[in-house]
Amino acid sequence: MSAHIAIDAMSGDFGPHLLIPACLAALAEDRHLSLTLVGDSTQLTRLLSQHNDWDRARLHIKHASEVIEMADKPSTALRSKPDSSMRVALQMLRDHEVQACVSAGNTGALMALARFILKTLPGIDRPAMMTAIPTVSGECQLLDLGANVDCSAEHLLQFAVMGSLAAACLGVERPRVALLNIGSEAIKGNQQVKFAASLLEQAEQLNYTGFIEGDGVFRGEADVVVCDGFVGNVLLKSSEGLAGFIVERIRNAFSSTLFARLVGWLALPFLKRLQQELSPAAHNGASFLGLQGVVVKSHGGADTAAFLSAIRRARMAVEENLPQKLHGHLEDMLL
Repeated sequence: MSAHIAIDAMSGDFGPHLLIPACLAALAEDRHLSLTLVGDSTQLTRLLSQHNDWDRARLHIKHASEVIEMADKPSTALRSKPDSSMRVALQMLRDHEVQACVSAGNTGALMALARFILKTLPGIDRPAMMTAIPTVSGECQLLDLGANVDCSAEHLLQFAVMGSLAAACLGVERPRVALLNIGSEAIKGNQQVKFAASLLEQAEQLNYTGFIEGDGVFRGEADVVVCDGFVGNVLLKSSEGLAGFIVERIRNAFSSTLFARLVGWLALPFLKRLQQELSPAAHNGASFLGLQGVVVKSHGGADTAAFLSAIRRARMAVEENLPQKLHGHLEDMLL
């Protein structure tokens, strides 16, 4: 299946300098993929001229004269920068010129612009950011990751329904849905989480399994874990930092002595595989669920490998046609 994706090429901490190599790598590994780089055409053309081995028929440039900075308020993105690379990329998606949009830019601005330009699916008040995190038994879908810092119990119910449907679309049979909490007992948690739990218990279409603690997430006790964006972002960033810490400590341990270096050399294939599995770059890219279009948010500080993962995630969402599948089931489950 072919796919055409718009890339917000000017956003993020590093802009097009790191994003362009990721785009070229994505095109090299998928001959059915086409990309449009949205941003300053002069700068993008100059950077692309440094690469001679790319398919000009599958990589295009769409000019946008403005950039939404990481410190810009969402209101600034909505009112003051009508020709920003982020906005133009989303408009291309709305106008069906592309099938997905990927941005490493300002999360709040991307959320506000996506809701304004693309609109939400029926029954959804707020989109939620979802990504897959590795567990001992495979992976778990975690949402929200930062798009909604303050959430009502009704919002958490909507997130649970979207996450369950998305996991089912990805091949999980009757996904187990859990609410992230400070304990598994019914008396634990704040009033918002307790009220959300009662709503999920009444949603017969959900396979709701109750509360889950942070360690249970990585033990694979649920297929979908729901929380507000503040908690979800802290959990995600903490797990990424811990993964990097573990890999670094193992590397240091195997280089401390001559004997340790010998053992490390023998264990090198295992260590490389472990590093690949735990690397945050391999799991970069969060889908905005609840929008009428595929939008993937990359880490602002993503390097080339990480941004390539975000493009792959958008490609997979296009193949699964998640917005259309969600549209077909959301109203029945929420109303």
